[in-house]
Amino acid sequence: MFQVSRFMFEERMTRHLLSVLCLLCCGMATAAGVYNVRDFGAKGDGRTLDSPAINAAIEAAVKDGGGQVLLPAGTYLSGSIRLKSNIDLHLSAGCTILAAPASMKAYDASESFGGFPEYQDGGHTYFHNSLIWAEGQTNVSITGHGMIDGKGLTKKDTEKAGIVQGGSIGTGDKAIALKLCRQVTIRDITIYRGGHFGIIMTGCDLSTIDNVTIDTNRDGFDIDCCKYMTITNCKINTPSDDALVLKSSYALKKPVLCEHIAISNCNITGYKCGTLLDGTYEPEPVGWVCGRFKLGTESNGGYRNISLTNCTFMYSSGLAFEEVDQGRMENIVVSNITMSHVHHYPIYITTGCRNRGPKEVTQPSTARDIQISNVIADDCDSLCSIIVTGMPGVPIENVWLSNIRLYFKGGGTKDLVDKDYREQGTNYPEPKFAGWTPAYGLYARHVKGLYVNDVTFRYERPDYRPAVVLDDVTDERIEGLDAPTEEGVAKMVKR
Repeated sequence: MFQVSRFMFEERMTRHLLSVLCLLCCGMATAAGVYNVRDFGAKGDGRTLDSPAINAAIEAAVKDGGGQVLLPAGTYLSGSIRLKSNIDLHLSAGCTILAAPASMKAYDASESFGGFPEYQDGGHTYFHNSLIWAEGQTNVSITGHGMIDGKGLTKKDTEKAGIVQGGSIGTGDKAIALKLCRQVTIRDITIYRGGHFGIIMTGCDLSTIDNVTIDTNRDGFDIDCCKYMTITNCKINTPSDDALVLKSSYALKKPVLCEHIAISNCNITGYKCGTLLDGTYEPEPVGWVCGRFKLGTESNGGYRNISLTNCTFMYSSGLAFEEVDQGRMENIVVSNITMSHVHHYPIYITTGCRNRGPKEVTQPSTARDIQISNVIADDCDSLCSIIVTGMPGVPIENVWLSNIRLYFKGGGTKDLVDKDYREQGTNYPEPKFAGWTPAYGLYARHVKGLYVNDVTFRYERPDYRPAVVLDDVTDERIEGLDAPTEEGVAKMVKR
């Protein structure tokens, strides 16, 4: 009797487990909505052009209401991938999307801009000639621990409508390009050699970028005319151009603010391209190294409610806030920043009148309410001090600099003290073109409301410039300034 009961019990349990397994399998197949690109003909062998299969998987998922388009481990040679609403493009660990060479003509032609004047570079104007692109889509994501290798992309800014690279159609220029999309998530992926831009997002709202690694030879992130976005836990290596840059161009045919952007816990570096990923961390031996976090240069709408916190910089330029195209820059907060081996400048805040936009727009660029605190930087290039420069009659208003420690290389000469430092005016806003600043620690001009508290400057070699030079600065307050001066330098603060 015991044996019969035991047999019946085991039989019932087996049937029960099979039923549960069946239900789970059916549920997963129905609910998960996973579309494996291999089922649509993708080979993943690095030789076969797999973008037609990837796009077919996306279209099938769209027809069913959305889902995850899965790329298993493998190398997927690809031209343009067209991302659609309610699609998660998932790059599994071991997966690489390899950008096809221009000779394969595998990329979509750049779209028409509709005859409207172009006030921004081609890279900000055209999106369809990219490796992965989407326009006007909602609830899109690119996720997973796989890689995008933009080997076949161009890093040159020569795009025109339907024409790329001097006449050939079919060249890709950006790794990921998203325009007028909502609810975007990009998480965990790695981008190597991202073309002109690793990621460009223009006019996108409600977006999250998290744990993304970019090691590239032009810009890392370009966030243009976007709002309500968080960027967290990213590693960005860009020796030749900007690492993480917010812009406000005329690409949407009107001025649009870039606003409500929160950035935290990111690493910005300027190592030789590829050496962040391979772990050798090789500094560029000569020339200009960029990296940096930047607002600008395209700034038709401007920037509002931007925060940057808990970030590190290594072998790169520092912070650049540039409003030069008749927009406004306000409510900017930066805190808890460390920098080592800083090229050209640690902190740069400027307005100007480049005015790259419609001629009928007449208001000047403005900037106000910028707060920078808790910054430590060593081995800073002595070419430029902290720079805060407005325009005659239109000063930058209310800048707070507090709890800052900067260690410069030094070497400034006496003749620089009386240097006629150029006005920004219509010039391109890059300090290297203006040359050495008259101060080694802080140079401010055309500013109303400058508050400096608990700031320390040091230099390695003797520097014969004053620590601080103020020119047309009103309502300033300097407290707790700790800065050496060489014998013969008349004042720590020169007004």
